[in-house]
Amino acid sequence: MNSYDVVIIGSGSVGTPLSYFCAKRGLKVLVVDKECSWGRGQNRAAIGGVRATFSDPAKIGVCAESLAVASGFQEEHGVDIEWRRGGYLFVAYDAEREKAFKELLEVQKAEGLEIDWIGPDRVAELAPGISTEGLLGGTFSPGDGYASSLKTNTAFHSLALRAGVEFRFGETVTGIVKDGSKVRRIKTDKGSYEATAFVNAAGIKAADVAAMAGVNIPVRPDMHEAAVTEPVERFLEPMLVDIRSEGPSGNYYFYQTATGQIVFCITPSPQLWGADIDHTSSFLPLCAGRMVRLYPRLASIKVRRTWRGMYPMTPDGQPIVGYSDEAENLLLATGMCGQGFMLGLGLGNLLAGLLADGAPKGGSPEGLLGTVLRLWSPYRKFEGMEALG
Repeated sequence: MNSYDVVIIGSGSVGTPLSYFCAKRGLKVLVVDKECSWGRGQNRAAIGGVRATFSDPAKIGVCAESLAVASGFQEEHGVDIEWRRGGYLFVAYDAEREKAFKELLEVQKAEGLEIDWIGPDRVAELAPGISTEGLLGGTFSPGDGYASSLKTNTAFHSLALRAGVEFRFGETVTGIVKDGSKVRRIKTDKGSYEATAFVNAAGIKAADVAAMAGVNIPVRPDMHEAAVTEPVERFLEPMLVDIRSEGPSGNYYFYQTATGQIVFCITPSPQLWGADIDHTSSFLPLCAGRMVRLYPRLASIKVRRTWRGMYPMTPDGQPIVGYSDEAENLLLATGMCGQGFMLGLGLGNLLAGLLADGAPKGGSPEGLLGTVLRLWSPYRKFEGMEALG
């Protein structure tokens, strides 16, 4: 029997950084993943945005931590993750959006966000070539940015290895053995592992893993598609977000990477439930059509590749983070709703502190961790929805 302080199920956007931050605190860590290497689940499908521009205090706080990690990564670790602080620009072309954005500013500024309303002229400066017909302005948060999800996860995997983390790839969790309300070990198709604490960071498979411990969580996969173009001369800095709905689509967003490509994604309406990774013939004309109407200068850029990934969705669009009553040393860190990359960097550091302190002994932690465990509790009512996705 192999014994550890922490066993993490999943080596994606949450599990890999978490493993490093745990090892950095002196914990003996094992990461188990059914894939053949790190980040091969939904991390490699992420487009790379990192923003604290939300309406939920927990997301704002966690992503502020993620921004600090991403922006200082090269200086601290000497690794280029293609981080660029281009900001996020949410544009408004109707009075409804303008009113909603301006109302959100009060919440966002109260949480310490550097964000403000800007007029059409400033929007056009930040996004030269954008359609100004009907443009009312938008909100701009210059501290947000983007990076390569693949390079970031690979960097954390390397850091984790050097810190002593053990990774076992190609192993599928087949069972969870409990003693009363505590998990004693997990079983895989290749071994069995004991630990003081276990973390379910299994993404779209998190509900299946939780069920093995008698824990019910409402997480299911929601299919989304994305694409990348050829690299072109730099002309755009912010991540540009249009949250209007139109026909079979909701919001869409795009940015120019540090290496010149345009990466873009759109939200299907209604949501597409399932785990089919085949991309479709409908995505590109739908998303590209909307993008070109908003930003005509994109029309001649060639698209190189499209792909499909899954959002591990919850009913209210918020993550599930916290210990479960049915398995008190099983920490849930899942249901990131397509924001695992931008949340995982800060959340990994935050939860490593919780794990290093041992299992909960009653009471609620203070500060950001307390806010996260309260707002993202697995036992909340799952009502409402994050205003900015």
